[in-house]
Amino acid sequence: MPPLSKRWRLRPPVDAQAVAALTHDRCPVELATLLVQRGVDTPAQANLFFRPSREQLHDPFLMKDMDLAVDRIERALGDAERIMIYGDYDVDGTTSVALVYGFLRGLVRSKEDLHHHIPDRYAEGYGISTFGIDRAASLGVTLIIALDCGIKSVDKVAYAASKGIDMIICDHHLPGDTLPEAVAVLDPKRADCPYPFKELSGCGIGFKLMQALAQNNDIPFTELEPQLDLVAISIACDIVPVNGENRALSHLGLQRLNNGSPRPGLKAMLDMSNFTRALTISDLVFVIGPRINAAGRIEHGQQAVELLLSTDAKEAANIGARIDRNNSQRQELDKETTLQALEQIANEAAGSDPWSTVVFHPNWHKGVIGIVASRLIESHYRPTVVLTESNGKVSGSARSVKGFDLYEAINACSDLLDQFGGHTFAAGLTMETVNVAAFRRRFEEVVRARMDESLRRPTEEVDLELDLDHITDAFVRNIQRMAPFGPHNMRPLFVARGVVDDGRARIVGDDHLKMDLRMSGGSRSFPAIAFRMGQRMDLVKSGAPFSILYSIEENEWQGRRSVQLNIKDIKAGTEPFDEEGTFLSSLDAERTAVEPLP
Repeated sequence: MPPLSKRWRLRPPVDAQAVAALTHDRCPVELATLLVQRGVDTPAQANLFFRPSREQLHDPFLMKDMDLAVDRIERALGDAERIMIYGDYDVDGTTSVALVYGFLRGLVRSKEDLHHHIPDRYAEGYGISTFGIDRAASLGVTLIIALDCGIKSVDKVAYAASKGIDMIICDHHLPGDTLPEAVAVLDPKRADCPYPFKELSGCGIGFKLMQALAQNNDIPFTELEPQLDLVAISIACDIVPVNGENRALSHLGLQRLNNGSPRPGLKAMLDMSNFTRALTISDLVFVIGPRINAAGRIEHGQQAVELLLSTDAKEAANIGARIDRNNSQRQELDKETTLQALEQIANEAAGSDPWSTVVFHPNWHKGVIGIVASRLIESHYRPTVVLTESNGKVSGSARSVKGFDLYEAINACSDLLDQFGGHTFAAGLTMETVNVAAFRRRFEEVVRARMDESLRRPTEEVDLELDLDHITDAFVRNIQRMAPFGPHNMRPLFVARGVVDDGRARIVGDDHLKMDLRMSGGSRSFPAIAFRMGQRMDLVKSGAPFSILYSIEENEWQGRRSVQLNIKDIKAGTEPFDEEGTFLSSLDAERTAVEPLP
């Protein structure tokens, strides 16, 4: 299904004086504007932005309870206590476990003193489980370090204490009203935590804990550097902001991945993907992340940890091959489930015009329903919940549209749920089967009441209008220097009005539109790719100038780099943006899977 036509909206004007202060021979006004849009509005800030380094990392002891956590780990190491590293089954959780376990295994007296545990997605569910605590007790563990989970596990922490097990919680999710009575609770989102950066990934908090342990024991930072690749993967795949400390961490992690020999497990995954060029945040999301996640979705997340911890190339290749097969199976399940879900949506009552999507089938695979929810938003842009049966209950994954607080909407249905958790744009939930119909009705009512009409159509924020003639090699290099890209520092989006194709537009691959574009009347053309936009071929080949929403990327093929435009949307006409900064064209009158613009 082709992507929905989007509303284009220019970012609000920025401070002209700040732009002027940054503008000079090597920083043209366009680049200066992009920087100010991202909160970089002084030369000193620009210098830090373009030169991420370890000096930009905060002192880990600024985090509430960090001293308590380090003291407890040092006592466990000194007394040869048994420690379990416990994490969630997704990318953030498995990289967290691999990082902390990988660093601590060089500090324990015996390998029997260190264990790791990833909960079974289907038998144990998300977060800290009774089974996991019982396993720790059976192994003689007296300290559990929980990563990317546990901030709401008040009862489980109490259960562990009853077994004689202390816990350190390292989490980045919003706490509940009551914190667990753990030895230490590391979470920058605690109301009483003074840590200056609040948006670390779970793996990032694990890294800060190991950084604090290293600092306290005069272990040089170079001993920590091999773990930065895992932090970068977690930042990319957990979709946390790529600004502040995360920008420095992801830069250092990508540097580690691209400038040295990647750890055997990552090299195995890259080899299976035939990946040879330098990795970006986007590559971590689309190449590495799905394979790590596939282990927990299809078999067990423990495989991913074993792969990331492997030091033997042959062993890593064997584990990697198994995970790659899991990923292929996951792709098939994803495709099949998405088609079935789309069929359910197509059977909705004519004229009902729903504001939300809730689909349910008892036999859908629990491991792919989150992915399917995201797929459904691509075709039917509305808050979406995908439900299936698991262990006698109905389990669901939910995804939101930009600007709508999904967590609060689900919270408004909490009386129908056994449990739920998540954040603004993604959540998980569990309920009794008899409540599915009532939940579907209530969720629709809540979304209708709380979501503004303007959020019913995907909107892209445009950084600048930029004619193709203004794209120079120097400008492209400066765009690349703005990486790593991600939330709060997305790759800049531009609009060019009055564009034509040079006559060689063609369909390639799975309905992708390949073009060579230039300004009408211009001489310099640029290769461009518009994914899944084959339906725009007639417009492009009509000869009439049109408008494009695009980003500028470098394409690498057989060792040669070239500039390529990644086309995000195409609209007929060349009208200017209106007074509110919105671009309108004749295509905006087309009825799609959502309502047209009001």
